[in-house]
Amino acid sequence: MSPINRRQFVAGSAAAAAAFTIVSRHVLGGANMKPPSEKLNIAGVGLNGMGSGDVHNCASENIVALCDVDQNVLAREAKKYPGAKLHTDFRKMLETQKDIDAVICATPDHNHAMVSMMAIKMGKHIHCQKPLTHSVYEARAIAKAAQEAKVATQMGNQGQAGEEARLIAELIASGAIGTVREVHGWSNRYPQISPRGIRRPTDTPKVPETIDWNLWVGPSPMRPYNPCYHPFAWRGWWDFGTGCLGDIGCHQFSSTFKALKLRGHPTTIESSSTNDQMPPEVANETAPLASVTRWTFPADGDRAAITLTWWDGGMKPARPDELEPDRKFGVDDGLYIIGDKGKILGHRLIPESRAKEVGKPPQILPRSPGHYKEWIEACKGGKPAGSDFVLHAAHLAEVVLLGNIAIRTREKLSWDGPNMKFTNSAAASALLNPPYREGWTL
Repeated sequence: MSPINRRQFVAGSAAAAAAFTIVSRHVLGGANMKPPSEKLNIAGVGLNGMGSGDVHNCASENIVALCDVDQNVLAREAKKYPGAKLHTDFRKMLETQKDIDAVICATPDHNHAMVSMMAIKMGKHIHCQKPLTHSVYEARAIAKAAQEAKVATQMGNQGQAGEEARLIAELIASGAIGTVREVHGWSNRYPQISPRGIRRPTDTPKVPETIDWNLWVGPSPMRPYNPCYHPFAWRGWWDFGTGCLGDIGCHQFSSTFKALKLRGHPTTIESSSTNDQMPPEVANETAPLASVTRWTFPADGDRAAITLTWWDGGMKPARPDELEPDRKFGVDDGLYIIGDKGKILGHRLIPESRAKEVGKPPQILPRSPGHYKEWIEACKGGKPAGSDFVLHAAHLAEVVLLGNIAIRTREKLSWDGPNMKFTNSAAASALLNPPYREGWTL
């Protein structure tokens, strides 16, 4: 390990600890807090896939309400929680069922902000799947509302609570890789993450009698029912999802946002993708099959300027020279951090000989009791959860969603973060806050 003096290590340790240390919610004046011994009354909205798992992971509390627009899904989950009241419309659920303390939202992306905002305005704690919202404007608005309501919040990027996220921060703080200049994240999950690179379907099959399609579409433009949207085929469609970047970016980049204190705004965002060669009727409808997206963050205090790069669909950065020939690189999901004195792949230094030489970095960060327990404890007056909307999640989601705007406009965008506007693209600015379908407001 390259030598660093005590002052340098203490300074780096303090910086990393600050990114992970959060004060008690009692100090913040949280609303509707229950004593730690009293169970929360929790409602689940959107119960397929991750929604089912999210509710299951909070079943130590009272599951008092279940809501889904698909009656088949609702009936399946109702068997697990026979005491829960059943709903198809989250708005009616929140308006009529007064015993709800907290809400779990795992709808498709386009409804995240709708559910979260209503819960927040009613003083309910909220756990919402990633990405937190469907648009940049929504991310800002949800963070503001959560801060004002002082409710406990958590975005569903579960890895933020894990040991690996803390090891990454402690390695960086220890000086093991020196000054960080580049961060790379990737995912290669096609076709698991929804159809992409295709035209909107023209056939109009009958809506299954068990589905309230109007509610499923929610604030997005009305599209005729089609199984290419539901169930769980919506992620790749811009109307309803946020593509591979929106799905996985909030997972892959969370640890480095904390470790490097990336709380500021990128100044430029640019992207190239397979959509660049697609006609508008494809590029305007779905996320690309593959893309490379880059954000530039200026220096901030002791932190150097950083470029953040996302790769998906088989695209990947140059293989590190330090990596052993027999080790895979750039497959599945990954994180690669480059400093001027070393590199981290995943949560370990490379090459492996360097990781063994340095060993485990000194522990300077508190460990998590678990992603869901963090949120439950926050709801009961404990410290805010690790992916609290105000302190972490909304900013992370905003940066990810800015990348999708760069993908869609195919421009190098100049971003004025404090004023939430692009200074060089009207087309990009129009995507910051797309209009809602009539009858829907945030």
